[in-house]
Parts: sequence; C-alpha cells; structure tokens
Amino acid sequence: MTIPEFLLELSIVVIAVVSLLTNLSVLLCFTQSSDLRSHVPGIFILNLSLSNILLTIINMPATFLGVAENAKPFGDLFCQAVSFAETFLTTNAMLSMAALSMDRWVAVVFPLSYSSKMRYRDAFLIVAYSWLHSLTFSLTQLLMDWGGYSHTYASCTVHLDGEERSQLAAYATFTALFHCSSFALSLLVLCFAYLKVLRVARSHCKRIDVITLQTLLLLVDIHPSVKERCLAEQKKRRQRATKKICIFIGSFIFCFSPYVITR
Repeated sequence: MTIPEFLLELSIVVIAVVSLLTNLSVLLCFTQSSDLRSHVPGIFILNLSLSNILLTIINMPATFLGVAENAKPFGDLFCQAVSFAETFLTTNAMLSMAALSMDRWVAVVFPLSYSSKMRYRDAFLIVAYSWLHSLTFSLTQLLMDWGGYSHTYASCTVHLDGEERSQLAAYATFTALFHCSSFALSLLVLCFAYLKVLRVARSHCKRIDVITLQTLLLLVDIHPSVKERCLAEQKKRRQRATKKICIFIGSFIFCFSPYVITR
C-alpha cells in the first residue's frame, strides 16, 4: 500500500465517522426536542439527516472496500444497489437543502403569514416531491444499466462503461438533466432565497443602526469608547449575516460540486 492510498482510505474513514456522528447527533436532537419537531423546518432537517446517514452507512463502506481492494466490492447486484442508493440519496440531500433555504426565505420575508404559507402539509408535499424527483433519476439509471462498479472512481456509482459508447448521447442527456434539475436547481434556489434573506436582514440592520445612532447622539455624556463599541457591534452584525449565508452556500458547493464535476 502506497502513502497516497493509505491517506485516501484514512480520509474516507474519517469522513464517514464524522458524517455519521454529526448526523446522528442531529437525529438525536430531533427526537429529544419537542420544539424542533413542532416546527416545519424540522421535517426538512430530518429528511436531510436521514439521507446523509444512509449515504454514510451504504456508500462509504463500499467506496472504502473499492479503494482498498481496487476491485468490485461483493457482486454486481450489490454494486447496482449501492449505485442506486448513491444517486437517490445525493439528489434527496441537495433538494432538502434547497427546501430549507426556501423555508427560511418564507419565514424572514413573510413572517406574519409564514404559518399559513408553510404548513406541515406543504412540508410533506415538498419532501414527497424530493423523493419522487430522486427516484426518477435513480430508477432511470438502474433501468438503463448505468450503475455499477467504476475502476475510474474505485466505487459503485453512475457511469458509462467503455463498451457502451453507443449510449453516449443518451447518457450525456441523462447527466445534463440530472445535474441541471438537481445541483444547479438547488444552487439557484439557495442563492435566490438567501439573497432575499440577506436583503431583509440588512434592511433590519439599517433601521437598528439609525435608532442606535439617534440614541448615541442624545446621550451627550456617554464616553467615546462606548460609542466606538456600539458602532463596531453594528458593523459585526452586518458582517455576521453575510458570513452565515456564504458559509451555507459555500458548504453546499464544496460538498456536492465534486460529485457533479466527476459524474
């Protein structure tokens, strides 16, 4: 075993353990917190966590075996099932993050009508669409026999074998539709929703800043250092909202873009 192979296997194990522990902790919080269960975003969080847990349990061990042995783990049927699960669960996770962003958009932009615009029934319908959307592409992959062990990726995943070049046009159409309707659509929804949220957050910050400045002008005896701290806190408040949104969108791109680029 070479050092790069060892580091790759170690990274797979570390990612699997971290993913499993973090998502199990989220699942534990959901089961123990009645407040989280009573809110609509909890449905999307549960759907996302379950997808991540199943992806970790099913796909990560198969990928580890494929890398370690440099061969197909177990048989063809198992590899096709793992490939099916990878497509289904990855798509479902992307759409779940998009659903969470839309929920936050409705909550921030329409706070007074949020309870009527985003109900439990609406959340379950969105989750059902996410499952149906994911199932459509994973079933297409299974029926067209585009799932199995790939020596290029050393894992069971969606790919086109070299001897199936006659299906190249169909496979290219499938991957284009798959990535456009899953990754690109989710990223577009995330950017739209959180840019709207950021605009509202900045509007609130401006109103707070005006009130703060008016208060500081009235307090003529206040020490200059206190004024400076208040102004610095205003700046941090504006930056904090932008930073959180950039982290959320950046994490989505960081986690899913390698899968999209390589498939």
